[in-house]
Amino acid sequence: MGIGSIGFQELIIIFLIVAFLFGAKRIPEIARGFGQAIKEFKKAIRSSEDSDKVEYKEEEQQRQKKDEESNRKV
Repeated sequence: MGIGSIGFQELIIIFLIVAFLFGAKRIPEIARGFGQAIKEFKKAIRSSEDSDKVEYKEEEQQRQKKDEESNRKV
């Protein structure tokens, strides 16, 4: 095992500490909230990527129009 890798024993210890701190009844709530946060984060990334693609296409179309206009002048 290298530095920074987490093994099975470490995961068990972490789970036991979390169970002790929050109680066994709250763990599903915490996990659900964590899952929803990840889902929202992925959704925000996708929408950001989509808007970037739209902006890129618009810029590309503007460049093509300018190129066509400059070719007409020549």
